[in-house]
Amino acid sequence: MTAKYATTCGVCAAPVTPGEEIARSGERWAHAACASTSGAGSSAKPAARTVSKAAAKATKPSRPDMPAPDGALEVWTDGACSGNPGPGGWAWATRDGRQASGGEPRTTNQRMEIRAALEAVRALDGPLVVVSDSTYVVNCFRDGWWKGWLARGWVTSARKPVVSRDLWEPLITIVNERGDISFRWTKGHSGDEMNDLVDRLAVEESKAVAS
Repeated sequence: MTAKYATTCGVCAAPVTPGEEIARSGERWAHAACASTSGAGSSAKPAARTVSKAAAKATKPSRPDMPAPDGALEVWTDGACSGNPGPGGWAWATRDGRQASGGEPRTTNQRMEIRAALEAVRALDGPLVVVSDSTYVVNCFRDGWWKGWLARGWVTSARKPVVSRDLWEPLITIVNERGDISFRWTKGHSGDEMNDLVDRLAVEESKAVAS
């Protein structure tokens, strides 16, 4: 079935937006892909109804990271949003000092996470490892969610339109065409200086567009 309201995945703790495919994982609602691999029993405790951004990004994906292309450049990406929807910002940065950021007056955190990754792969040539604290972005490629979307013509298995297709489609197209981009999850707010940097840039952009 599909989510009617915004909530949080009871398995990966990432946001669930209206229209996304969800399923029961024990006593919790979760992304359909997460529920199918969680193995949670009926005795599992219900997930909290709301969590902070830091908590939503605190659970590492259960599967191994995607293989990194040879000679890949690491680029950190992040999105931020005040409200759902509300003013938001995105940012990307590399260790060699390259970076970019931007914002939108009315958006969502998920859209800004996707936008950050899209802007990074558009701007940077050559093999890349996109490092994100968004399980939503990382799992789309690591777990191959995009394959089902394309096979069904950009609808979920419940025949609902894929949320944020306008951002997902160009990102997935670039990743497939280049074949030298992988994604890696990092825990947010955990001392990763580059993750902290892009988080700060994204938050600054969200504040700028709100003023």
